[in-house]
Amino acid sequence: MRAGPSQEEVRKHNLGTLLRYVHMHGATSRAELTTRLGLNRSTIGALTADLIGAGLVSEAAPRETRRAGRPSLVVRPESGRVYAYALSIEVDRLRAARVGLGGRILEQYETERPRGMSAGEAVRPLARYVRTMRSGVPADGRCVGSAVAVAGMVRLEDGMIRLAPTIGWVDEPIGEALRTELEEFGPLSVGNHADVCVLAEHSRGAAVGSDNVIYLYGDVGVGAGIVAGGRRVHGHGGYGGEVGHMVVNPYGRTCSCGSRGCWETEIGEHALLRLAGREDRSGREAVLAVVDAAMRGDSSAQHALRQVGDWVGFGVGNLVNIFNPEVVIFGGTLRDVYLGAAAQIRSRLNAVGLPACREHVRLRTPELGPDAALIGAAELAFEHLLDDPLVS
Repeated sequence: MRAGPSQEEVRKHNLGTLLRYVHMHGATSRAELTTRLGLNRSTIGALTADLIGAGLVSEAAPRETRRAGRPSLVVRPESGRVYAYALSIEVDRLRAARVGLGGRILEQYETERPRGMSAGEAVRPLARYVRTMRSGVPADGRCVGSAVAVAGMVRLEDGMIRLAPTIGWVDEPIGEALRTELEEFGPLSVGNHADVCVLAEHSRGAAVGSDNVIYLYGDVGVGAGIVAGGRRVHGHGGYGGEVGHMVVNPYGRTCSCGSRGCWETEIGEHALLRLAGREDRSGREAVLAVVDAAMRGDSSAQHALRQVGDWVGFGVGNLVNIFNPEVVIFGGTLRDVYLGAAAQIRSRLNAVGLPACREHVRLRTPELGPDAALIGAAELAFEHLLDDPLVS
């Protein structure tokens, strides 16, 4: 018979649980921690003292209280001192941020990513931004690691980008390259862009409290981050969520992946601009211009938005039937398409989705906006700390 967990294992678990709660919820009184975590006051006090000793949280009286008697002390994450570096490699830009414990972005930088930029060329400015941010860190600051979100298929084992057709990369060892450049900053994780966005929105944004979520991210391509039963769905190797490459129109256009009629050929940036007669333009501003023109009565733009909205609803209906989510979030340029074609999308979803699967589904836009990728990447980096807060 297997022995139960040791006292040290229980303590480690409780430390992680308390730190994770404060990390996710911010300043929290000892009284609330006692109630929420189901631990007694003395245990909460001892755990808090350990975390204070490690420099991870601070504790002080509440700034104001209206209750009689001695107020419960408030535990706060040391956001300014304990941090991670979060990076994002996107179709048209590179971004880097320093994110404090508690999910607060402390500083960030970004630059354009020219089409055709290689993986090696992308690593250099990102590493430069990290070193620039390090120069402003408090002397007693603690970096727990770093993570990068990439718009492509990521092999979780080592961070290899197996395929990123929208940025022109195949089998690029971005994880290895960044680890070499940022070795001094601790462990580095690599995640798919949509996958880290759903992590952020599920923990801090539009899907808080929902354990079955699909986050759709669109630009030139389309990907999904999926949470089922409260856990992210990676698939074998980490390639789950490539919904942009599910074939919805076998007689459609050739996709950048080599297949024909993939969903992203019907709802991606190029599809909308082509249908609107604006093939010579690209980027989010061009997409916003089509949506704006449709709102002002431009018939070509309205036709394009209806067509794309119909295909969005068609694909979402199929995903709803498969995953039975509570929330579907539209990010990237799909946010703008959704806002301009919400009725069309919902109508097609209702036609395709089974009533039992779609009648409760909430369609939402991201609460964290473009910061979701950075906040989500930081969450990957913080996992090491939250699993074992007192590890050196």
